[in-house]
Amino acid sequence: MKAYDALVIGGGPAGATAVLYLARAGASVAWAERLSPGGQMLLTEAIDNYPGFPDGVKGWELADKMAAHLEHYAFVRYRQAVLSMEVDTGRHVVQLENEQLIAKTVIICSGASHRRLGLPNEEKLIGRGVSYCALCDGNFFKNQDVAVVGGGNSALEEALYLARIVRKLYLIHRRDAFRADKIYQDKVLALSDTIEPVLNTVVTAVHGGDLLESINLRNVQTREERKLKVDGLFVFVGTVPQGQFLPAGLARDAHGFIVTDAEMGTNLPGIYAAGDIRSKLCRQVATAVGDGATAGHAASIYLEQSHA
Repeated sequence: MKAYDALVIGGGPAGATAVLYLARAGASVAWAERLSPGGQMLLTEAIDNYPGFPDGVKGWELADKMAAHLEHYAFVRYRQAVLSMEVDTGRHVVQLENEQLIAKTVIICSGASHRRLGLPNEEKLIGRGVSYCALCDGNFFKNQDVAVVGGGNSALEEALYLARIVRKLYLIHRRDAFRADKIYQDKVLALSDTIEPVLNTVVTAVHGGDLLESINLRNVQTREERKLKVDGLFVFVGTVPQGQFLPAGLARDAHGFIVTDAEMGTNLPGIYAAGDIRSKLCRQVATAVGDGATAGHAASIYLEQSHA
């Protein structure tokens, strides 16, 4: 059983930044991430609101730059999923797939995943017309008709990417106006030949055998229902926390996200959280980096004080 000063869980921008700050502080650091570093950045075609990139930056490109930055520092990488945590002051035991690690402090940056609609047939048709990643699956729908569900920044960003590929795109939102930033709304309206907003509407069913064939829509005001033939359905209706391994007693909000203070500290001593797993209003790459920096610095101070 190997022991470290700090263990960072999760490979997104929050995790990468936390590793950077801890390593720079001289701590012995373990980084647990089963997949390639980058998190949801790897599923984002372009990021146009990260400071320092006025023309935008590809998600994979920013992830690669963050990973390259870490090459100058010492840490141990574990390409395994985290299964469970046992919390004890100064000695937290984390069970990975193939081994256990001990850490004096842990920073949880495990992120969040896309929320699903919860409809019958939805799970069956994932990868067969139903998707939660336009960058991953958009090219399968070249010159076809698709629907995008959601009204926030993610939904409109993904719709704008798909509009360059598909023939027709129905942008479905349950409210009477989109919640996304005005810059995205203006871009959507400018593509009226391809993108058709469908407001005050929810998806009530998905149909298909081997492939998605159509969806049912219901207007939430008139209660009118109709069937819409589409080849693809892309869902962006929020996120759910990736925290199946979180320990008992860790404070979480009503949706399961970790509650922290301003320094990213949780209610459990030595346990911090950063990025999309944290209970907060704004989930962006920029805020994840800020969270990771704060958590890494706070954990470094915690280690210094525990040695005093």
